[in-house]
Amino acid sequence: MSYKSIEEIFKHNEKWVKAQLKADPDYFVKLSKRQKPKYLFISCSDSRISTEVIMDAEPGDVFIHRNVANLVPSNDLNTLSAINYAVKHIKVKHIIICGHYNCGGIKTAMTTSDEGILNPWLRDVRDVYRIHKQELNSIKSLSKKYDRLVELNVWEQCINTMKTRDVQKALAEKRIQIHGWVFNMKTGRLTDLNFKAERLAREIMDIYNLFE
Repeated sequence: MSYKSIEEIFKHNEKWVKAQLKADPDYFVKLSKRQKPKYLFISCSDSRISTEVIMDAEPGDVFIHRNVANLVPSNDLNTLSAINYAVKHIKVKHIIICGHYNCGGIKTAMTTSDEGILNPWLRDVRDVYRIHKQELNSIKSLSKKYDRLVELNVWEQCINTMKTRDVQKALAEKRIQIHGWVFNMKTGRLTDLNFKAERLAREIMDIYNLFE
C-alpha cells in the first residue's frame, strides 16, 4: 500500500484496530503481555523486507533488529544491545542473520565511491570483500559477484555474532543456535546457508573466546 499522506496512515491504523478487535476482542490484551519470542532476526533495513510476512509470523513471534546490510559490527552498541537483550533477557533459542540479494548496501560497498557518514559502516562489508577477495574476483558476472558477497556477508556476520560474550555463553550452554539465511525478492524464498556454529567455534574460539 502506498500512502498519500501521514493522515492516511492513522486512518489505516484505526481500520486495523477495528478489524483485530472484531476477530478477537482480547487481541490487544494478549499482545500487551510480556514478549517471549524464540527468534532474534537480524536483517537489512531495506523497505522491501518484511520479517513477519516472509516468515508468516504473528506479532510477538520474532524479536527484530534491522540495519543497513544486516551487519553485526563489534563497535555498534545498537546491534550488540539487541543481541544482549534477546539472548540474556528474552532467552531466544535462535539467532538468524538474514541478508537479501540485490542489496543496495552490498552493491555500494563494492564501489570506490565516497559515501560520507556511511563509509565506516560499509567498511565492515568491504572487510568481508577483502577476506574473500580471491573468490569474488574470480566471478566474472557482476550480478553473481554481488549475490555471492551477500551470502559471504551473512556468513561473516554469523561469525561476528559468535564473537559476542552473551552468545558464546549461550552456545556453551547449548541453548541457542545461529542461522544464516538469504531472502530472494524475485522468488520470495528464503535460503538456508547452513551455518555450522560448532565447526566454526573450533576454528576461531582460540582467538575470540571470552571465557576460561
